[in-house]
Amino acid sequence: MATVNAVAVVGLDCVFPAAHGVEAYWDLLMRGGDAIGPLPEDRRGPGFDDTVQGGFVDSVTTFDNDFFTIAPREAAAMDPQQRLLLQCAWRALEDSGRAPSALAGSDAGVFVGVMGSEWAQLHMGDYARVTPQLGAGSSAGMTANRISYHLDLKGPSLAVDTACSSSLVAVHLAVNSLLSGECSTALAAGVNIVLTPALGMVYQQMGLKAPDGRCKPFSLDSDGIGRSDGVGVVVLRRLQDALDDHQRVYAVIRGTAVNQDGRSNGVSAPSRWSQQAVVAAAYRRAGVAADQVRFIEAHGTGTTLGDIIECAALGEVHAVPRDEPCAIGSVKGNIGHTEGAAGIAGLIKTALALHHRIVPASRFATRENPQLRLAERGLSLLKAPLRLPAEEVVAAVSSFGMGGTNAHAVLASAPRTSVTAVRGPATAGAFTLSADTPEALRRNLTAQAEALARRPRGDAASVCWTSNQVKTGLPYRAVFTARDTAELADTLRTAATDEHALARVTDRALRPPAVAFLYPGQGCQEPGMTAALYRESVLYRRHLDEADDALRPHTGDSVRDLILADDPAIHQARWAQPALFAVAHALTRTLAELGVVPDAVLGHGTGELAAAVAAGMLTLPDAARLVAAHATAAHELPDGGMLSVRGTPQETAGILAARPGLFLAAVDGPHDTVLSGTADVLRQAAADLAAHGLNTRRLPVPHAAQGSADTTLPARIADLAGPVTAGPARIALASARHGRMLREEIPDTAYWADLAVQPVRFADALAALLTEAAPTCLVELGPAAHLLNLARQGGLPTGIRLLHPAPGRAATFTDLAETVGGLYLSGVEPCWDALYEPAHRRTERLAPYVFSAAHRFGQTAAAQPAAQPAAPDTTPRRTATGSPHPLPPGTPQDSRPDPALSAVIEAVVEVGAYAREQVNAEARLYEDLGFDSVMIMQLKNRIEQQLPQGADITVPQLLPALKSVGTLAAFVRELTSTGATV
Repeated sequence: MATVNAVAVVGLDCVFPAAHGVEAYWDLLMRGGDAIGPLPEDRRGPGFDDTVQGGFVDSVTTFDNDFFTIAPREAAAMDPQQRLLLQCAWRALEDSGRAPSALAGSDAGVFVGVMGSEWAQLHMGDYARVTPQLGAGSSAGMTANRISYHLDLKGPSLAVDTACSSSLVAVHLAVNSLLSGECSTALAAGVNIVLTPALGMVYQQMGLKAPDGRCKPFSLDSDGIGRSDGVGVVVLRRLQDALDDHQRVYAVIRGTAVNQDGRSNGVSAPSRWSQQAVVAAAYRRAGVAADQVRFIEAHGTGTTLGDIIECAALGEVHAVPRDEPCAIGSVKGNIGHTEGAAGIAGLIKTALALHHRIVPASRFATRENPQLRLAERGLSLLKAPLRLPAEEVVAAVSSFGMGGTNAHAVLASAPRTSVTAVRGPATAGAFTLSADTPEALRRNLTAQAEALARRPRGDAASVCWTSNQVKTGLPYRAVFTARDTAELADTLRTAATDEHALARVTDRALRPPAVAFLYPGQGCQEPGMTAALYRESVLYRRHLDEADDALRPHTGDSVRDLILADDPAIHQARWAQPALFAVAHALTRTLAELGVVPDAVLGHGTGELAAAVAAGMLTLPDAARLVAAHATAAHELPDGGMLSVRGTPQETAGILAARPGLFLAAVDGPHDTVLSGTADVLRQAAADLAAHGLNTRRLPVPHAAQGSADTTLPARIADLAGPVTAGPARIALASARHGRMLREEIPDTAYWADLAVQPVRFADALAALLTEAAPTCLVELGPAAHLLNLARQGGLPTGIRLLHPAPGRAATFTDLAETVGGLYLSGVEPCWDALYEPAHRRTERLAPYVFSAAHRFGQTAAAQPAAQPAAPDTTPRRTATGSPHPLPPGTPQDSRPDPALSAVIEAVVEVGAYAREQVNAEARLYEDLGFDSVMIMQLKNRIEQQLPQGADITVPQLLPALKSVGTLAAFVRELTSTGATV
């Protein structure tokens, strides 16, 4: 299939009668379900009662306004069409394989077909209750603009009303906008909510209304239109862009056309010739012939005259020699006539049919109307599901407006893409989920667990990759590692129901995060460390090979091979330091490709060499020479060792002074001191320390690393390494030699050589790093969590996450994935693609976001907040949450409620119609409470009413105070500081 001038349908969402969501819609169609029923109770009124039959959505009053940061008063004033569209647009973008937040600021366009606003008919005539919120909430044009505003989309944004063809015309406009380069992603939608009997009365007077509220397209029993609700959104992209980005393609739009009846036999009467012309024009643009079109989702309203004219027009095009007739059907037989959303309902049905390669039967088709003369016109009614072949299939959709605007779209099945088979055992992935509240997180965990449990058990990697693209960006985050979908479903289900399990894998992301890497020195090496990770991760394998290549010319053999062979020789001085350096460098580079770059680094002893490479201070070749020189020089040292003491430097000072040959090697924490010396000296020192009640432990090193009395050792290292040229650090580096942050200084070769003999001041360096870099995450890049344990024992500020990507020989890809997940929880945005093999980077369908149904907004729009006169001084003061209470006698002045804060909270509550407990001093007016310029002016007027007589606030005065409720209260407090009361 040529990709030029082709547009892919990459995302879908919908809410139709008896079908909340795409899966429910497809199920309704495949079982030939009937979605028609009585008018819901909450819509009934005079002339609009339980005798009214139609297709009605049962969720038009529920809306998760908090998710979109919309104040309750504004949400109550919004047309349900706007509310439903917002939620559908979010879910459709998720279904396209992209997080909606990722499109913020992009040129994405929004095109909505809407046939007016019955909400406006209900409310805008009551002039006493008109508000700015109601004005915006009642505008049909705002249906598209709301989506663009709340998702921050900068492309074209428009609503189109061509009556019943509105949404397919919106698709036509979206397709052309994409092909012209005006936007790179387009949302095309249609919406229709039945709130009044008015249009039904028009249909009845025109003789078009079905008595039972059911459309019976192309049937001998057809007797008119049944009105219905509906909202549908499709996400469109140029086909080549979608394929390049590995998006799932439901179907391809090959061409569209729109025309008008012109002067026919009536402004509301259909024209056979114009319908025929629009079909032919769409086929020309799509480059297809009529005999290539396998099925058509027809307009098919179930009016006798309308069906006859439509079939005659199709017959003029399709009555050509062909192997099989072109099948036709209409979704209106299942869900009724969704009017402005009719075209999008048909388009989604067609896209799903091409995707699943089966076309649902058309309801009421068993009693075909013989007046349609289908057979002689090259057409056949879909009386049973039609299975589609594996090759490309072409289909079409028609939608005709009452005023004569006709639209036709030609679709084709998605092009086949090659799927690379993944060999070997399943690899782990990190499944991510985010939500706007902890409750929403639990709700969506349950939804994802249920959806995954319905899938056949399989590799979880592609599901996890999809979640990384889609289910991120909201403040409350969760992450889970898993290798198969059944394991993942169980884990999600447990987390949703177990508070303790959920707490371990969730967090509210800190922004901006700060990450510090810790690099251990000799003593924590382990045979076979990271060998399993090397086998499982292509990424890590490449970088360990890189480090080994840099070291081998200086070590004389392969450090990598030593690690993979599980060789205990790794404990020898000549191998321990190079092996730890190789592992640390490989982990650093692996995390960098995963999008994790540290803000600060700290190395312990010779671990500072790996830290210097990470900071950009040393090149890998120079650091490799230094590491090898340290290892060679250490190997030449006489036997000795190191002793870890659970005590302070002051507690060990006397023994150090009394024991010649005993040296201070490191101060790792307030109660963690390390001594070095010969084996005999250490044995005697351990006995002395035990006599003083201090616990000791020998470290697995064969020589006295730091604190050596051999003053020639640094010179020997410098000679072995040769000249080294360091550069300025690109990121902050804490020097454990100096016990502080390195600032502008650039260390010379002597500095790096002295690491072998100078005591390690890790505790001081860590304190400096915590103070100056303020990390939210500490990540240790070695086989043991040695430095993390030291940091924990030394006392860390609360809220710092400790992560360890490679815990010894048992370290696997799962541990790496868990570390990346932990960083994500802290606010890091990883480069998720690098965690997965290319074959796993394919979009899988995940359960859509489940919005809260806790808030209901009925038929009555919110009224204008009334301006109240300032309360006299005798009125009881209110608390910060607005609860009135008298002050007890003798209440200390500094504990009395703040009248300015109380007044501002009262005003915010009234303007936004918030519950009082939602408003406090920390609440941000724009980000948390959804205030806009209109609400700000209402708030200004309300506060002025609370100020002394004649007080006036100018907008320039007010704007700097609008950061939060608290800053606004401070502004009001300053205005009233002359002694007037608020």
